[in-house]
Amino acid sequence: MELSQRILDATIEEFNEKGMKFTMDDIAKRLGISKKTLYTVFRDKETLFLEMVDYCFDEIKRYKDQLFMLKTVDAVTKLKQVMIAMPEKLQGLDWRQIYLLKEKHPNIYKKIEQKLESGWEPIEALFDQAVMEGKVKKVHFAVVKAIVESSIEHFIGNSMLIEQNINYQDSLSEMIEIVIDGISNKEN
Repeated sequence: MELSQRILDATIEEFNEKGMKFTMDDIAKRLGISKKTLYTVFRDKETLFLEMVDYCFDEIKRYKDQLFMLKTVDAVTKLKQVMIAMPEKLQGLDWRQIYLLKEKHPNIYKKIEQKLESGWEPIEALFDQAVMEGKVKKVHFAVVKAIVESSIEHFIGNSMLIEQNINYQDSLSEMIEIVIDGISNKEN
């Protein structure tokens, strides 16, 4: 495994354990490398986090691509899966703590928002397929997208899930059930 990927994986583990309070020294210790070696790969914590955002969303995209290829599930089930796709590798990441980045690391938070708002074209095509098959009602995809995006941004944009003791993945599942079941044609 490449050193940068090992560092990113260790960063995810540190973030889960300590939130934003982890240090570059913590990552170096976890990996058994010197801090100097760590800084040859990532010049600072913000650069590391920016790269981690790309890494996480690349993993999510790869997982979504696998889900799109499934031939054994119907379009509605596939819609539910891809809209909230989270590879097993990232399910341990406490997405509920992302709001902590908003104030202290606005560039990182902004990048997360941009990632959430992009890459919807394959999902829209699947949605259109489900409409054509009569599996979901003919509604504007832009509205569905806005509801899902806004929900996710709300989940990660404040401490509500932590305060209500709601697991991030559970909140996604519940939200997507409400949205997709609400537009599904039950008779088809």
